[in-house]
Amino acid sequence: MSFLSKLRKSKQQKIPFCSVVIAAAGSSSRMNGEDKLFIDLCGMPVLAHALREFENCGYIEEIVIVGREDRISDISEICSKYGIAKAAKVMFGGATRQLSVFGGVFAVSPKAELIAVHDGARPCIDRATIERTIEAAAKHHAAAPAVPVTSTIKKVKNGIILETVDRSDLYEVQTPQVFAADLIKAALTNAENKSLSITDECKAVELIGAAVRITEGSHKNIKLTTHEDIAIAEAILGELF
Repeated sequence: MSFLSKLRKSKQQKIPFCSVVIAAAGSSSRMNGEDKLFIDLCGMPVLAHALREFENCGYIEEIVIVGREDRISDISEICSKYGIAKAAKVMFGGATRQLSVFGGVFAVSPKAELIAVHDGARPCIDRATIERTIEAAAKHHAAAPAVPVTSTIKKVKNGIILETVDRSDLYEVQTPQVFAADLIKAALTNAENKSLSITDECKAVELIGAAVRITEGSHKNIKLTTHEDIAIAEAILGELF
C-alpha cells in the first residue's frame, strides 16, 4: 500500500480486513466463443483492468480469483505480468457463478471481516465506488453500488404489455457487493443447502432477512456481455485514464 493510500485510509473510518473474490469463471456464451475476460481492452486483458483497481485500493487486503479450470495458468500469468501482488489464491470455480462465488468466499483468509464480490467482466470499476461500498458495509454489514433505472420499464406477458412499471424505486445493482464475512457465508450456505437459485450475492443475503445498503454506483461500471460492450468499455477507459 502506498504512503498516500495509508494516509487517506487513516483519515477515514477504520476499515476491517477486507478480501475480494473476483468471479472470473463465466462461459462468455454471448461473445461468439471468445473468453471475454481475456479480450484486449486498451492494451490489457479485461480481467487485468478489474484486478488493477482492487490492487490499488488501500481498503483491500487480499484478492481471491475464481476462474475456469482451463484458464488458471492464464489468470496467474496476468497477476504476475500486471503486478497483482494481493492475489492470494487463483482457484477454479464450479458449474455456475453461484457455486464459484461460494467456493471463493470460503477460501478467503480467516482474517477477513469483510468480503467483497466483484464480476471480473466489469473492467471499468473505479476506486471511489469500491471505497464507498466498503465503507458502507463496514458500517451496515451489507452494501452494493447501484444506479437508478432511467429507461421506461414495461411488464410483459406473451408479448403483450400488461403495465408500465413505476421506476422511481428501481435501481440497477452492480458489483462489488460487500458484506460482513459471517453474513455472506451464512447467506450462501443457506442458498446452497436449500438449492435456491440466486442471481447475485445481495439476493442470498435478502433471503435470510438481512438488509443491504445501496451506495452510489456509476453508469460507467458496465458489465461486458456482448462484443458491442467492448467498444463502450474502451471509450469509458479512454476517458478515465
